[in-house]
Amino acid sequence: MPSIALENLSKRFDEFVAVNAVTLTAADGEFLTLLGPSGCGKTTTLRMIAGLEEPNGGSIRIGDRVIYDRGLGVNVPAETRGLGMVFQSYAIWPHMTVAENIAYPLRMRRVPRARRAELVKKALDLVGLAGFGDKPSPLLSGGQQQRVALARALVFEPALLLLDEPLSNLDAKLREQMRFELRIMQQRVGLTAIYVTHDQEEALTLSDRLVVMNEGEIEQIGTPSEVYERPQTRFVAHFIGKGNMLDLAGDVKCDASGARLTLPGLNGPAEVQLPATSIRTEPVRHAGSGNGRAAPASLFIRPEKIAIGNGRNTGRAAVEIAGRVLGRAYAGNRAEYLVAISDSASLKVESATDIAVGPGAEVQLSIAPEDIVLYRPASSP
Repeated sequence: MPSIALENLSKRFDEFVAVNAVTLTAADGEFLTLLGPSGCGKTTTLRMIAGLEEPNGGSIRIGDRVIYDRGLGVNVPAETRGLGMVFQSYAIWPHMTVAENIAYPLRMRRVPRARRAELVKKALDLVGLAGFGDKPSPLLSGGQQQRVALARALVFEPALLLLDEPLSNLDAKLREQMRFELRIMQQRVGLTAIYVTHDQEEALTLSDRLVVMNEGEIEQIGTPSEVYERPQTRFVAHFIGKGNMLDLAGDVKCDASGARLTLPGLNGPAEVQLPATSIRTEPVRHAGSGNGRAAPASLFIRPEKIAIGNGRNTGRAAVEIAGRVLGRAYAGNRAEYLVAISDSASLKVESATDIAVGPGAEVQLSIAPEDIVLYRPASSP
């Protein structure tokens, strides 16, 4: 299956910039997910690839074929781009049987009847609906309708599969099941896929790489582990998973070896030396506080990266901070804590449930320097 490349792709609706000079690639056979909040430009980007929205600039290439280039005056119609698409609503026609729904793209391409039957059977087998061909579409469950929509997108062997939040209408348990089935299916076929979602867990479990978008621009591209463990901007840190963000007073001095700073603690501040790999220098648009002034430097720490102990030391080779438990919640496979480390700062902590410390308990928190991310505005020294 071919790769896809977008270069400086842009889309405006009157004065509103929905997508601003987006450049990205998906490799042959890759599952690439566009992730972000509502209105970030992810669906508009997908619709431009599909040919359902005309860009205002840039280019789109699938393999060696240019399907859109404003400079060259190329804009291949949607129906001849050879792309399969699964919509959020599934768009299953109720007056057709399952087989008729799946065969529709083949009829539009004037595929002979015998070949249509062969390809429909193959698609039904692929999505786990063998024997369902003659069933009326209105009698299908939500999960079965999703499978039909997927089979219809795959039946004509498209160059690229586009999926616009296809699992969002399913209940939580079925969504989890279909998530794994979809990933296994995509790997089995070897199809290049671009998937749109605002669901972080869905994106992390499905994707080879994530493209995190915000306000029409790309915040970060990386593997799920890269984006989760090392978010490049404060937006990504806040949007993906849970976290603690601590603003630091004053400037933070950084050099080639990293950054030295202090963390607050009930028994006094603790010094920590961060490695250079933990430092993120943000563009001005990210570092702004909304009032025209640069935001202070901030530290970001995932709750599960903080060890908690009720003794004097947790035993880890890490910075130790004294704190007091404000609250504890049982969450099944883990316990969640809120721990005050100063009069004005507290940290969310997650740990195994066998650590039994309740509200009011004095604890030691342990944080490895490599698990801390430092964000600083570009204007910082």
